[in-house]
Amino acid sequence: MSVDARPSTQLVPTLPGRYYTDPQIFAEEQRRIFGTNWVYVARSDQFTRPGDFLRTEVAGQSVIVVRTRTGALKGYLNVCRHRGSQLCRTDDGNLGHAIRCPYHAWVYRLDDGALMATPNWKAMSDIDKSEFDLAPVGVHEWKGLVWVNLAGGDENSLLEQIRTQLAYRLDGDVTRFDRYGMENLVVGGSITYECAANWKIIFENFQECYHCGTIHPELVEQIPTFASFDQLGDGAYHTGGYPFADGRDGFNSSGTRTLPILPGLTSDDDCRYFGMILRPNAFVSLVPDHVIVHRFEPLAPDRTRLVCEWLFDQSVLGSDRYDVRESIELFDRVNVQDLDASALCQPGMSSPLYRDGGVLVPTESEIIGNWFYPWYRQQMGL
Repeated sequence: MSVDARPSTQLVPTLPGRYYTDPQIFAEEQRRIFGTNWVYVARSDQFTRPGDFLRTEVAGQSVIVVRTRTGALKGYLNVCRHRGSQLCRTDDGNLGHAIRCPYHAWVYRLDDGALMATPNWKAMSDIDKSEFDLAPVGVHEWKGLVWVNLAGGDENSLLEQIRTQLAYRLDGDVTRFDRYGMENLVVGGSITYECAANWKIIFENFQECYHCGTIHPELVEQIPTFASFDQLGDGAYHTGGYPFADGRDGFNSSGTRTLPILPGLTSDDDCRYFGMILRPNAFVSLVPDHVIVHRFEPLAPDRTRLVCEWLFDQSVLGSDRYDVRESIELFDRVNVQDLDASALCQPGMSSPLYRDGGVLVPTESEIIGNWFYPWYRQQMGL
């Protein structure tokens, strides 16, 4: 007697291999996904003074984000309207009172990108200066994070993009996220990684824990649910969070709490982990005494940069009583393990065996197969 395992209903197809290797698909992703959505690029506290700027790349375009004299953040394409020179040649710094092209000294206002002055303007007195203002991009701050949208958009569109995803993760209770007061936290550690893998391989890895029992011994010791297929079920988010193991009250390499709980949290938030993807390029982890934020930066079809920042209450970083190194150590190990595993997958994407893609088992299917893939296909017009 044979048993029908019904693989066609129990296994969900992944994307075909070319979606992880093809330069044309990568370029289309840059245009359709990263060129039209709000993309996380920086922390608000990187811009403390008027004139402070960041140069970043979004969807293949060089962008300047600058703090204006009124305290707002503004964004512009990093291109002079005269001859196309890059305006900012370093990744950060302070522009002073205006943006000045290093080539022919055209000068633009910080607050709105308006062309203010050029050498020998009297020879062009019949030209309307406003025709040569800098090209603006959308910039808004949320919870201490800076988001850029090349297509523009108001703050409400950013909030809708983010809070819809938070509602999915937290079963509609977005106030739980708000209690962590992320906008009041400060960076206590930052590590940048580069991985020889397509951004979606890494992104998919962050959306399932089928692999956790295999490659994350320290993490599953902290959160046993991650190694229990019965508890993981179809891989859907546990909207009430993942409880710490008995006897462990700190999310760090020792499992012992060494830092005070964040000020806005309640007993319901204690000893629980919440992890959540914020498409298209962020992953946020909430734990009782700090928050971890990942930023994904696709560099090429087979290369991705990952920036991870650990955020703590100001009182912790301002005191000699506390040491945050154990907190950073735990997820640094997890990051290295995840990225090593992701890089192992990249060569297989070019194999004839992966021409039509692989499969997601039931433990991986809900978030990747039923949430991420439909969104990705819609974004790409598939």
